[in-house]
Amino acid sequence: MKVLVTGGAGYIGSHACVALLEAGHDIVVLDNFANSCMTSLDRVKQITGEDFPVVEGDVNHHRVLDSLFNSHDIDAVMHFAGYKAVGESCEKPLLYYRNNVAGTLSLCEAMQKHQVALLIFSSSATVYGDPPTVPIKEDFPLTATNPYGRSKLMVEEILRDLVSAEQLTGSGAWQIALMRYFNPVGAHPSGLIGEDPNGIPNNLLPYISQVAIGRLPALSVFGSDYPTIDGTGIRDYLHVMDLAEGHVRALDYLAQGKSTSGCHTWNLGTGKGYSVLEMIRAFESASGKTVSFKMAPRRAGDIAACWADTSKAENELGWTASRGLSEMMEDSWRWQLGNPQGYRS
Repeated sequence: MKVLVTGGAGYIGSHACVALLEAGHDIVVLDNFANSCMTSLDRVKQITGEDFPVVEGDVNHHRVLDSLFNSHDIDAVMHFAGYKAVGESCEKPLLYYRNNVAGTLSLCEAMQKHQVALLIFSSSATVYGDPPTVPIKEDFPLTATNPYGRSKLMVEEILRDLVSAEQLTGSGAWQIALMRYFNPVGAHPSGLIGEDPNGIPNNLLPYISQVAIGRLPALSVFGSDYPTIDGTGIRDYLHVMDLAEGHVRALDYLAQGKSTSGCHTWNLGTGKGYSVLEMIRAFESASGKTVSFKMAPRRAGDIAACWADTSKAENELGWTASRGLSEMMEDSWRWQLGNPQGYRS
């Protein structure tokens, strides 16, 4: 299949490109490089030995999308283009709704116009809000505690409405996967691609690794009074390559017509939660470095604990996360050592 990967130069998108190419698919990448750079895609080509076209542009731009679909015989779309920082979304909600929601609308309109009806959407565990219990199953009530999460939930609702509308008319062409993943970390084992955010990292592990290598002075641990084992927030961290492979499994599942339902939801996680302090200790063990940190007040939009029930993905997709915490940390440190200033060094 030929797969359009939006946001393919980003952290998750670049690893998905590797997984797709290694599974025998062809890809076309669309990215505006707002929080990424071409180097990551050059390295995807180096890892896989495969070449592929790259289009610089934004999913909000109809002419760019029209030109892309006219120029390439696209069979399916993996949609990663979107902003993803919880804290920033609380400060700039309109930016998140414009990019994450309106951008997806533009993409779906272009797909419908060009009769491409297979979509793998990069959603998030934030659509569960602050769950009453853990582990979290796909049929839990949906809500959100921040604009980032609401943007993902809005898109999910739009996509479900899209499928329902086609079922009413009897066309039923759309096949959509809503991939609710938890907290991706790690890097490709080659050390060539990894997480390289612009400016100060919003996610935990790149912040830890930048402290360890000396780019940042200390990590701020937001919240020490949560009802958890050590007072810090607990999350389900999974290796980014496990996450990427889960997306490929979902693509193959839909392409093979294994279900008549038009919209599918899968959690991607490990089914296990680790606290922030446990993550710091695990990184110190893998790197041999001491990570300086300081406690800080809770961050707006954060919750105490969140981890996945992944039995649905295991039963339907035959997918489970195979890489453990030590591998996540070792691969992250290998990436950071090889790229002390990121891709832009």
